[in-house]
Amino acid sequence: MDLNILNSEIQGFIDSNTGVSIAKLALQKNPFPEVEWVSILNQIEAKTKAKDKLANWFNTKKIIYPSKISIEQTSSEKTALYKSTIVSGNSLIDLTGGFGVDDYYFSKRINTVAHCEINVQLSKIVAHNYIQLDVDNVVCHAGDSLNTLKSLNQKWDWIYIDPSRRNDAKGKVFMLKDCLPNVPENLDTYFENSEAILIKTAPLLDISAGILELQNVKVIHIVALENDVKELLWELHKDYRGKIEVKTVNILKEKTETFNFVWDDQSQLANYSTPQSYLYEPNSAIMKSGGFDEISTFYGLNKLHKHSHLYTSPNLISFPGRVFNIEHCIPYNKLEMKTFLQNKKGNITTRNFPDTVENIRKKWKIKDGGNVYCFFTTDENNNKIVLICNKTQ
Repeated sequence: MDLNILNSEIQGFIDSNTGVSIAKLALQKNPFPEVEWVSILNQIEAKTKAKDKLANWFNTKKIIYPSKISIEQTSSEKTALYKSTIVSGNSLIDLTGGFGVDDYYFSKRINTVAHCEINVQLSKIVAHNYIQLDVDNVVCHAGDSLNTLKSLNQKWDWIYIDPSRRNDAKGKVFMLKDCLPNVPENLDTYFENSEAILIKTAPLLDISAGILELQNVKVIHIVALENDVKELLWELHKDYRGKIEVKTVNILKEKTETFNFVWDDQSQLANYSTPQSYLYEPNSAIMKSGGFDEISTFYGLNKLHKHSHLYTSPNLISFPGRVFNIEHCIPYNKLEMKTFLQNKKGNITTRNFPDTVENIRKKWKIKDGGNVYCFFTTDENNNKIVLICNKTQ
C-alpha cells in the first residue's frame, strides 16, 4: 500500500478523472512520478466502479481502492445492508473479509467485528479505509483465517464466510467443497467457535446441492438487486434439524419485494388453468428459489403449465414480480402470427417454449421494444401459445 497515493494533488487528479476512459488516460505521461502510473490508473478505474455500488466509499475522502476486480466481486452496499439485518449480538468474525463492505454494515449492529483477510495488502487497505469511514469497532487480521480463528480462541455470536470458487473448479454447477475455504470440511471447527454461521454464495450454487453439503441449515435467503439475483445467504445454527425457511428478497429502487416459504413442503400444490385476464411473472429471486407451487397457493393464482412458471388470475392482485394485462391469447401457428405479430414491434419472453427469442424475432420479423409484451409458452394442455400483453406493474 503506497500512502503517497493520498497526496492531495494526486487525490484531486483521481477525483477529476473518475469516469474517464482508462485506455485514454494510459496514453498520457504520469504527472506524479513519485507514484507508479498504473497505481493511479487503478485508483481511477476502481473508484469509477464504486460510484454507484459503494456510495459511502466513493463520497469519503482519502479512500484507497484495491484492484477493480476486488470492487466488482465485493458486495454492494444494498445487499450488505440486508445481510446486516440477519445477524445480532456482541461479536462476529468474518473469515473472508475482502474489501470490508459487509463488515462495515455488520459493525452497525454488532459491537465487535473481526475482519480476516489472507491478502496482507488488502487487509492494510481495509484498516486504513475504516479510519476514514469512522469505523472503530472492526479489528483487521491479516493471514489465514482458520489460524486466526484458532489463535483468538473465543466464542463468537456469528461467523460469516464468503468462500471463493477455486480456479480449477470445472463445470457450470459447482459444490461448496470446490471453494476456498472449504466450508463443509471445516464446519465442525466453525461450530466449536460459534452457534451461528452465515455463508454467502453466488447464485450459481444449486440450492438442493447446498443443503446436502451443509449441516443445520435453518434459513436460506435469496437476494436480488433490481431483479438480478446477486447472492444466496445460508443461515446455519448448531444442532438445528428442523424445516428450512426460504426467504426471497428483490431490492428495487422504490420498494423491496419479499416472499417466504418452507422448503420442500409437500402440502403446497398449484392449481392450473388456461390464461385468464392477468399474467404474473415472478421476480428472479423467486425463480431461483424454485417455490413455484408455493407462490401459486399463497396468492391464489393458477399456473399455466407445470414447467412454464407463469401464473394467471381473473382479477388483478399485487404481486412480487411483473404483472400484465392479457390482451390476446393466440395459438402459435402461421395464421395467428401473421395476423397479430409479423412485422410488428414487441418485447419477447419465452417460458417452456421450444424456440429462442432470437429465432422467433428472425422468423416473424418482430422488432424489439415498444409497449407490447409477448410471452411464448405452453399451456396446461401442452399447446404452444402466445400471450400478447400490456404491462400493469
